[in-house]
Amino acid sequence: MTEPSSIKWRQLAAELRSKIQDGTYPPGSTLPQLKAYASELGIHHETVRTAYKDLEKEGLIRTIQRRGSVVLEPPVRRRITRGVTITRDPARGYVFPAASRPDEPWQVHGRPFRMDVPAPSQVTDEFDLNPGVEVLRRRRVTSPAGEPPFQLVDTWLSPAAVASAPRVAEPSPGPGGYLDRLEEAGHGPIDWGEEIFRVRTADRDEAKLLEIAQSVPVLESTIVGRSALSGKPIEVTIRVIPGDRVELVGKLQRGESAQWPVDPVEVPAKID
Repeated sequence: MTEPSSIKWRQLAAELRSKIQDGTYPPGSTLPQLKAYASELGIHHETVRTAYKDLEKEGLIRTIQRRGSVVLEPPVRRRITRGVTITRDPARGYVFPAASRPDEPWQVHGRPFRMDVPAPSQVTDEFDLNPGVEVLRRRRVTSPAGEPPFQLVDTWLSPAAVASAPRVAEPSPGPGGYLDRLEEAGHGPIDWGEEIFRVRTADRDEAKLLEIAQSVPVLESTIVGRSALSGKPIEVTIRVIPGDRVELVGKLQRGESAQWPVDPVEVPAKID
């Protein structure tokens, strides 16, 4: 790309960024169609395409088939204190550490659905299954009430879990959800551990469901629940959160060797 062309797309990106921020292009609106806009401005359509791609990388817009470049809702950044305590709500059942107070209302985006689909390796490894075998997945997209999609949650249930508690495969497994059905079937008390925590890029389906550009990094955590009956994993829950919507915080604690008052640091004696 030559320097004049580079300047043009950067200038165009800056102008569009300003119009998005001042509300000229509000969330949900569509930027001008690429080639028509290029013709209107008297520039090459690749210049417009590059400017749009830059805005998409920033998470300001997302390309949607048959709609074009759609302006996204500004992300609500939440601070998550990395808790480890699982609580119980009489009206909902188990509540896991999340990005909100346990009593904050959340909403579901779209319809949760379940289906037997080929499982990723981290799931088949936990369940000791052959790679690519189909496993029951319960998928839902949720957020605090009134906010855009915040997290995509996939819960994978082992064949042994489904065989012992068939209701976990139903559209609505009943009060307390699939976890209560598993524990009622003899797997309780389930023991949970957070086994993976990483940053990665979103795949196409995740980006579509979370309404983000594929270039936006996501935060992934994996919780594995083990049966008290067999000691083996019976459910794997993978939570995916857009990286621009969350900050992790935590309180550091002094270990035994760092308790106050501390001993002075000993300077090694010099050797002549």
